[in-house]
Amino acid sequence: MIAELAAANAAFDVIKQTIHNGQEIYAAGEALAEYFGIKQEIQKKAHEHGYKSDLQAFMAAEQLKQQEEELKQMMIYQGRAGMWTDWLQFQSDMKHSREEAKKEEQRARLKRKQALVDTFTIGIAVVSGFLAIGLGVWVLFQLIN
Repeated sequence: MIAELAAANAAFDVIKQTIHNGQEIYAAGEALAEYFGIKQEIQKKAHEHGYKSDLQAFMAAEQLKQQEEELKQMMIYQGRAGMWTDWLQFQSDMKHSREEAKKEEQRARLKRKQALVDTFTIGIAVVSGFLAIGLGVWVLFQLIN
């Protein structure tokens, strides 16, 4: 967790420095993407109980919350009008998109498993059919001889 927080802090510092240097927040796009990617990792790890303690997870969440509030202020006052609202909508759309992609991946995995089961079932049926025909031919030869 310490490594993730350090990476998030470094990305956030790049964002702040970009704004402080008088550049538009767009110029920090790569750092923003990195920051929110790390934030997502930290949140996922916290929900999976991947931290040594609940306090550690809480403190990480608090630090991220404080940084995101600071970012909100930067977007509102130093970005374009409506940027924060658009950012929240974009995050929502991307989350929905990721969830859909995950569901699609699960459907594809289920479809592959079903195809494998179907192939195995057909294989068993074919082999059983050949065995039945072979047994029938053998019985016929036994009756003739």
